[in-house]
Amino acid sequence: MSIGTPPDGNSPEDERPFEDDREAAQPSIGHALRQARIEAGLTVDDVSNATRVRIAIVHSIEQDDFAPCGGDVYARGHIRTLANAVHLDPGPLLARYDAEHGGRPAPTPAAPLFEAERIRPERRGPNWTAAMVAAIVAVIGFVGFTMVKGDGGDDSTTQVAEGSTPTASKPAAKPTATKPADPKPDPSDSAIAAAPQDKVTVQVSAPDGRSWISAKDHNGRLLFDGLLERGQSKTFQDQEKIDLVLGDAGAIQLHVNGKEIEDEFQPGQVERLTYTKGDPEVG
Repeated sequence: MSIGTPPDGNSPEDERPFEDDREAAQPSIGHALRQARIEAGLTVDDVSNATRVRIAIVHSIEQDDFAPCGGDVYARGHIRTLANAVHLDPGPLLARYDAEHGGRPAPTPAAPLFEAERIRPERRGPNWTAAMVAAIVAVIGFVGFTMVKGDGGDDSTTQVAEGSTPTASKPAAKPTATKPADPKPDPSDSAIAAAPQDKVTVQVSAPDGRSWISAKDHNGRLLFDGLLERGQSKTFQDQEKIDLVLGDAGAIQLHVNGKEIEDEFQPGQVERLTYTKGDPEVG
């Protein structure tokens, strides 16, 4: 018995491309958040004030750029916060983010930390009681040996031995207190003026406005992530390189290895920069 074609003339395989088209027509995470914000009648400033998510990060997420979030955990948190602010269900957005970025990050197991604490060797100070007992036994043995030896000789030998006895219990010298080393000063304007050649030194200033900035060292460790107010400045040093993200590059003035960077950044422009020991030019 043969299987005939459906009455409309379309086989099940003919209907599959329409499902793919529907999936492809789904808006991206950033587009969905932006559309919901516009429909709610909110501006980026309104969303930023309501959620305390920085304006530069809101702009980046709406453009599907999650790098300024600082990792998958922070990106998922920002998506959930922004979705709630614009009255949008965050569940489908988070599921799509996990599918596009390798799944939800697994929590760090706590058991190995407790094992490390349990097997960590305990630090012990010197056993002064045992040292004192050993010293007393040594003095008593020396005195007894001297007295026995003195019984078989003349008086002069006994007097010399008795006179030398106190030297065996000479008090220990008082330990000299060591002066603690001075704490290493943070990089400052003086470090910029005499920038070491074996390091990269970057000073970020906001003389005429304010801007969100992020700075990382060559290992990717976050050195600073926050808002630089008008008149404030931050200085960063590393052995190899400094990675910067400027939320409003037009409000920022840069000095790299003691030299001013004269690039003309536009107001509101987001810049990602890398500087090394050989700069003032962008790495």
